[in-house]
Amino acid sequence: MKAHSKRKELIMLPLLLVTIALCIGGHYILQPNYQDSNVAEYALAALPFLMFAIVLIAIKIAIKADKHEQ
Repeated sequence: MKAHSKRKELIMLPLLLVTIALCIGGHYILQPNYQDSNVAEYALAALPFLMFAIVLIAIKIAIKADKHEQ
């Protein structure tokens, strides 16, 4: 088993924190207080796409780190 670069793993940590913030924010927006807001509806619709973009960025970083180690 190869040893992984801790630096590359720490680079992905902000991506994880942003994703956690998006999840918490999405649950916060689902409160009944924001039911009639169009902005809340659009924000909730955009959340899966933002999370998918973060996953693609993380995969790109992981591939780049793997190529660098070889």
